[in-house]
Amino acid sequence: MSEVFSLDLLFAKQSELDKRIHADKNVDYSSTLVERKLALLVELGEFANATRSFKFWSIKASESKERLLDEYADVLHFLLSLGLAKNFRVEKIEVSVPKIKALSTLIFGVYQKFEAFLISESLPDYKSAFASFLAISKVTNFSESDIISAYLQKNAENFKRQDNNY
Repeated sequence: MSEVFSLDLLFAKQSELDKRIHADKNVDYSSTLVERKLALLVELGEFANATRSFKFWSIKASESKERLLDEYADVLHFLLSLGLAKNFRVEKIEVSVPKIKALSTLIFGVYQKFEAFLISESLPDYKSAFASFLAISKVTNFSESDIISAYLQKNAENFKRQDNNY
């Protein structure tokens, strides 16, 4: 079973934020490509850390759903920004329920897909990485509206940060 996730609104909002940051910081996509790539991986690591799914040595539970969505939105910001940097405007992504339900395995797989895209910078690898990332939502029980809401909230926060010389 798969669903189609619409990305038009998210790409539009990310484009607005990127333009603001570019103007405020006197940068552009080409001068910040490596930093965006690294930020994507760091943010995925922060999401993984919040899930605690890989911490076999600990009995502590995952962070709250709200916290996980906040971290998920951070990853989404850089994934969208990298798409914009490469002139990829993907309208929709088909998201399938993963056969593997182990969150650590899924996140590790997303790292692998991200790495393939970050090296190739190709549209097929980008779409594959994006679909893999969104598939995590099927295991974490994030709805499309949860994800969009978290993204929009973080996007607004990021604009406020720019207003405050973050």
